Amino acid sequence: MAQVRCPTCGKSFDPQASRALPFCSPRCRQIDLGRWLNEDISIPVTDLSEEDSILSEEDSLRSDESEND
Repeated sequence: MAQVRCPTCGKSFDPQASRALPFCSPRCRQIDLGRWLNEDISIPVTDLSEEDSILSEEDSLRSDESEND
């Protein structure tokens, strides 16, 4: 059988033998959940206000360039 690696502990295990995929055990699944809830890990997100200001700056630069042409 193909072995997979648990993202929490790094142990190789048979995925058909685990009821907690992609983790090797319910304990590793709980550890991962705790890391998410404590915000130890997260998905990076761009703040919309920062994104809007960047887009506004780009638009003003484009309009300045077109005026100079």
